[in-house]
Amino acid sequence: MVRMMRIWLVLAGVSGFLAVALGAFGAHGLKAKLGPLPDGAQRLEWWHTASSYQGLHALALVAAAFLAQQGATAAARAAGVGFSLGTLVFCGSLYTMTLTGVRWLGAITPLGGVGFLVGWAALAIGAWGLPGGD
Repeated sequence: MVRMMRIWLVLAGVSGFLAVALGAFGAHGLKAKLGPLPDGAQRLEWWHTASSYQGLHALALVAAAFLAQQGATAAARAAGVGFSLGTLVFCGSLYTMTLTGVRWLGAITPLGGVGFLVGWAALAIGAWGLPGGD
């Protein structure tokens, strides 16, 4: 339980840090490079979406750590894995599409969205099962 809580909190911290750093890089470093391209505005929007979702789901990992602390280990594990895989696939594909312009990666982006949905459903189920909900 403590180990799982630590894993989700460490991943939350790393992911949150990267979301802020990558968001700033997109707003400042990529804007000048991608702005003049014909699809530059679209690519910058992908980057913004990725960094926003990454930041949101870094916070969601904190909630998974809380579930683990409360003893809802199966739900916490499912939520943490869903949020982590969602971040990797959803955000990772958008970051890669932005940098490379390879649009077919958009076909795998929704798989990351499914990971996010699994994480949120597991979080809700785990929270519902916590004691003291009378």
